[in-house]
Amino acid sequence: MEVIRDIADFPKLSFPVVTSGTFDGVHVGHQKILQRVKERARLANGQSVVITYWPHPRLVLFPEDNDLKLLSTIEERIEQLRSFGIDYLLIIPFTKAFSRLSSRSFIEDVLVKAIHTKVLVIGYDHRFGKNREGSFEHLKARSAQYGFEVEEIPRQDVDDIGVSSTKIRKAIESGDIPTANRYLGHTYSLTSVVEEGNKLGRTIGFPTANMALPSPNKLIPAHGVYAVWAKHNGQRLPGMMNIGVRPTVGGSHLTLEVHLLDFEGDLYGRTLTVEFVEMLRDEKKFDGLEALKAQLAKDKEATALLLNQ
Repeated sequence: MEVIRDIADFPKLSFPVVTSGTFDGVHVGHQKILQRVKERARLANGQSVVITYWPHPRLVLFPEDNDLKLLSTIEERIEQLRSFGIDYLLIIPFTKAFSRLSSRSFIEDVLVKAIHTKVLVIGYDHRFGKNREGSFEHLKARSAQYGFEVEEIPRQDVDDIGVSSTKIRKAIESGDIPTANRYLGHTYSLTSVVEEGNKLGRTIGFPTANMALPSPNKLIPAHGVYAVWAKHNGQRLPGMMNIGVRPTVGGSHLTLEVHLLDFEGDLYGRTLTVEFVEMLRDEKKFDGLEALKAQLAKDKEATALLLNQ
């Protein structure tokens, strides 16, 4: 997949089949649209093109809404779209000036002049342009004028899936990872760099990789212990992850700690991607390190069973 961050650099393609949206999480609802884009491109021997926006429009239009949590950073979104097999990704910087662009200007300047769109595929009730004035009906009525075909994913197809980013966020916030993963169509993940911790885990036989907190708008699952897969250097390693403040040792700030099963090595400064499989239990304050150690042994057994290790 070719990633383009400046619209002026967009190449001349033979038959671009295009869709547009924020695609936060690239969940199964998004995948329905993306699959159709790929199908139309394949039938025409053309190219699949996704237009997305960063930062998330709500962060620009409603900066006071600091509680917005995203299912994917832009880096994660790029990788999710890449793994889905999209040919070209155009990332348009979302600014207040861009938000004031009329639907007509968006169509003429972006879809027609820059991309030379041949087919535009949009989700049911998708709107675009200033005040969300652009609609499927508007595009359909002027498709001959603009020189491209417009296809809308039917409402029935969208309703049958019954998924939304809001539903996924609620599931993750409550620790219901299997539901979130089912709606996503892939495992929920977060990526960060391993930083040095206080090495307490080593003293009780459970050394951990301490991950730096990701982007402040990245959604972090509920406090607790999780069975996870950790991706590092092309390897997919089984592990268990603790998210919380470590009350047993008097902790007060949020930490992300991963214990990799049967792994030895130095991960400081390395980047890990953690894929969440299932929540094992809530975070709990234990009566000392021995009680914590005994529970961690049980957590490790449960993790190995869940991940078939």
